[in-house]
Amino acid sequence: MDQALARIGVQLQEFAGKIRALTGWRRAAAAFGFGLCGALAMAPFYALPLLAVAFTGIIILLDGAADSARPRLRAFAAGWWFGFGYFLAGVYWMAFSFFVQADQFAWMAPFAVTAMPAGLALFSGAAGLVSIAFWRPGWPRVVLFAAVFSIFEYLRGHILTGLPWNLAGQALAGSAVGAQTAAWYGAYGLSLVTIAFAGAGAAGLSRGVAPRRAAIWLAAPVIGALVLFVIGFARLSLAPAPPDQPSAYLRIVQPNINQRDKINPDKWGDNFYRNLERSAGAAPGDAPLLIVWPENAAPLLDEAVGALEVLANELPAGSSLIAGAVRRDAGESGAYRYYNAVALVEEVDGARRVVDHYDKHHLVPFGEYLPFYDLLNAVGLAQLAPYGDAGFAAGVGPATLSSNGVRFSPLICYEAIFPGAVYPREERPDLIVTVTNDAWFGDTSGPRQHLDQARLRSIETGLPMARSANTGVSALIDAHGRILERIPLYQTGHIDAALPPAIAPPLYDRLGDLLYFLMVAGAVAAGAWGHILSRAARRGLQPLRDTPKKP
Repeated sequence: MDQALARIGVQLQEFAGKIRALTGWRRAAAAFGFGLCGALAMAPFYALPLLAVAFTGIIILLDGAADSARPRLRAFAAGWWFGFGYFLAGVYWMAFSFFVQADQFAWMAPFAVTAMPAGLALFSGAAGLVSIAFWRPGWPRVVLFAAVFSIFEYLRGHILTGLPWNLAGQALAGSAVGAQTAAWYGAYGLSLVTIAFAGAGAAGLSRGVAPRRAAIWLAAPVIGALVLFVIGFARLSLAPAPPDQPSAYLRIVQPNINQRDKINPDKWGDNFYRNLERSAGAAPGDAPLLIVWPENAAPLLDEAVGALEVLANELPAGSSLIAGAVRRDAGESGAYRYYNAVALVEEVDGARRVVDHYDKHHLVPFGEYLPFYDLLNAVGLAQLAPYGDAGFAAGVGPATLSSNGVRFSPLICYEAIFPGAVYPREERPDLIVTVTNDAWFGDTSGPRQHLDQARLRSIETGLPMARSANTGVSALIDAHGRILERIPLYQTGHIDAALPPAIAPPLYDRLGDLLYFLMVAGAVAAGAWGHILSRAARRGLQPLRDTPKKP
């Protein structure tokens, strides 16, 4: 057995040596390929072993950069090419949105699909640059790299409105079991742990490591994954059973409307009735019924008197409608400001009225509003704005609304990807309601990755989620992130189900990212201490903790 492990270790170290020695375009191609491997660990492929290939590979490439005459430049380049491959494969689906109105915007697709990954790759390039300044052999470099890379993922989620898409830990969100520890330290903490485990194999591929130990180190990613899944299984097995009498029922509607029809004002009436067809019928039980329609299901609903009259006649008596909408109001200048909104429609004196609303506060740059509007207008690109001159106006922030005794916090599409921004503090709801429209992106990995991120919000907050998507994936998610029911992409349907109960606020819901920051500090300290011990060992000195006290 020892001899077999030694042979495997020798072969692995020889292969790692070849990767370290790569230069020029071969080095860039290797980094790009490792980034592609990382992207394939995400939805819909979930090739988790490739995550270990990705992060072990980039660490070995950084070993080569440390040996070179220009370590900083090579480290940044390796990190950038890694990120470019990762994001090119991870957000390629964004290009599909430009073909919905192909006559106007198709020419922009090649630029967008390369410019976005190139910009996001600056964060992984910076992670390589910072890491190389503290690069040392052995396992300390793995821990330090995981901390640094994770920090730049955090920055990516916050700088310039942020885009925390496909954080490394999201690869584990394909199942509720693998992602349960996010309840303690959130999506960023899950990413830190994931990167550390995935790159652990590189600890055995340093120079001077015994071949047998090198082979054993490769088991570290497998052991790490098993630990996370065992913890997840244990947490789910301890989850309480739902009550026999639910506090409310949910009807989640998926109308499956083609995106060209969705944005065509002449089709708004037909689209309204497609949602309504799936909303009629008595409630499943005696508890209140909340009906959820997807994003922009009923534009200007508060102004549509005829539509409200139809709702009064067709919706079940006593039910509430939570509908994605567009609303507008006149500013001081008299010009309309438009909002991507959720409208709450209830019965009032026998009629249906919009009794409350929520305005999306975290808007998509260039998709929902135009930064640098004056410049873009000057070069003829103002038509990118969906409403008004510069697009939607932003709401004031997260909100908690109430209907029929059920408190819920709405999230509109893009907002569901941001950890820690689900509801106002001190206003914890019973339910998260997410309305979205991923029809822009076709039958690609985008809508599936979006669903995984929604699952993480339920795990982090301990709240169930009703997710209504225009063309999918609509789902009912419980407070532990388990998908109880779903409607696949491009199917018409609805989900009738009891409202799953919320659970006590998990640690992340109470502390936010504090535990994550403590983990980063601990990883940096562990890496630094490991480096001190390894230097002492190489010099034939005793570690500090073993030094005898002076008499």
